[in-house]
Amino acid sequence: MKKSSQQAITKVLTGIAGFDDITRGGLPHGRTTLVLGGPGCGKTVFALQSLVNGARKSKEAGLFVAFEESAQQIIANAATFGWDIPALEKKKLFFLEARMSPEDVKAGDFDLAGMLAVLEAKANDLGATRVVFDGFDVLLALLDDPVKERREVYRIRDWLARTGLTGIITQKAGSTDVDLRYNFVQFMVDCVLVLKHQVVDGTAFRNLRVVKYRGSGFAADEFPINVTEAGIQLTHRGPGELAYAVTDERISTGLPRLDVMLQGGYHRGSNVLLSGAPGTAKSTLSGLFVEAACKRGERTMYVSFGEGAAQIVRNLRSVGVKLAPHVKSGILSMYSTRTRGPNVVDQFGELRARVRAHNPRCLVIDPLSALSTKMAHLASADAAQQFLDFLKGEGITVVNTSLIDGLNTDEATATNISTIADTWIHVSYVVNDGERNRALTIVKSRGTGHSNQVRELTLSDDGVHLADVFIAQGKVLMGVARWEWEQQEVAQRKRTGVANELKRLQLEVAQAEAAARLQVVRTEMEARSAEIDVLALATGSASKLLVSDRAVLRKMRHADAETGAKARPAKTHLRPDKAGAR
Repeated sequence: MKKSSQQAITKVLTGIAGFDDITRGGLPHGRTTLVLGGPGCGKTVFALQSLVNGARKSKEAGLFVAFEESAQQIIANAATFGWDIPALEKKKLFFLEARMSPEDVKAGDFDLAGMLAVLEAKANDLGATRVVFDGFDVLLALLDDPVKERREVYRIRDWLARTGLTGIITQKAGSTDVDLRYNFVQFMVDCVLVLKHQVVDGTAFRNLRVVKYRGSGFAADEFPINVTEAGIQLTHRGPGELAYAVTDERISTGLPRLDVMLQGGYHRGSNVLLSGAPGTAKSTLSGLFVEAACKRGERTMYVSFGEGAAQIVRNLRSVGVKLAPHVKSGILSMYSTRTRGPNVVDQFGELRARVRAHNPRCLVIDPLSALSTKMAHLASADAAQQFLDFLKGEGITVVNTSLIDGLNTDEATATNISTIADTWIHVSYVVNDGERNRALTIVKSRGTGHSNQVRELTLSDDGVHLADVFIAQGKVLMGVARWEWEQQEVAQRKRTGVANELKRLQLEVAQAEAAARLQVVRTEMEARSAEIDVLALATGSASKLLVSDRAVLRKMRHADAETGAKARPAKTHLRPDKAGAR
């Protein structure tokens, strides 16, 4: 079977973070890429940054042809990015100012052949491999002839194909992706990028979408553009498959009883959500987590939207959480900012940079819900999830707080991140008898058993505590209601103790009385026994005395001793003596 002679398309890296990922390697080598977009969307920055990165990172020389702005103006504008273009101009970059007046263009048969010849000579001199035609639509508008416009576009395309240079053409777009008049350009190039600059609810968003890429697969979604101090970068969603390392290691929440409720604490590298109404101690629980991490010697970061770092340190100190020493040692980095200025995509881009700079193992975002007003735009919602995915990929344990307006205790979050949170702890208010108390419950904790109890959370000068569950008459009591019930129970126990003691004494008296009565009976029995003994003794002594007396009497009478049975005296019958009668 004959093998195919086709080869995979060769690509060149732009060095623009995120873009090379979604295009699977950058721009098509030796081919033409069209960059479309309205004013302020970053077309020129994208094109120039790809040249600068090629010169600095890949050591590839490049040419920049400016049809709209002057070359010096472009270089001056790019100075804010710190690229040091003047230094690169000496060996790696060449700028050609190609701005023309309408009179020059319409004076005769204008074409780009002469300019392209100059560019080719310069490319050979520098060994250039890349070229940018910035604002090409300005030239086409000056031609004001569809035939001439197509001719010059084809001229550039053929020139690029012959020289083998990788070309970028920037062109303005109107309300649609491109003005219909220049729509034909999209069909002549190999790659089409569309950049947009939108304002949603007062917040500006820049996005990039790859519309076309011949010979290559690409991510066709719309991706947010961040303009940073180093240029532009794209917020890439990352690989489609969620794959990151997991561990069974547990780390402390900073509250021992909460550790017990979670059977050991948070999983290392997990995403934790603390939700609740204002004042329910979300920041306090976050501070406990931060303090515990710092005490373990782990680099930690605390990001706050709305409160300054000094104020957070002071407030947490009032409940025994001391962060100042850890800030001073450098193990804890605290960063506070507002959410109303830059759009949320830019903020997450800045947070990424700060996270990479500090390299923490634990992170707190307090509150993440402060960005909820910026979440209406799809790019912002994506940016939040992408940032959390980035942290999970880095193995960072994250505690996010989410604010629920008012006293509502519904288990919901404004940012909708509860679905991706590994552990969700909800802190609410319980209002009874004119008193408001804090209650903590664990909504979910993936991969581990956890308590289903509602625990009272108390704050004092002695610190933060979770009280034992106290149930009376089927209700969980907290605060004064619990104290009153406990006092009632103490009083009842005392009353029961007194009653039991009185009963005991009564029983002891009764027992003593019974014992006394028993002693009387015993005494009486002993007396009767004594009487019986005396009587028996007396009876026996009398019998012995009678026998003794008989013996003495016989002796005195000199009678015969008794033998055998006791001799009875013989009866004497008096009869008239016959002899006497005689």
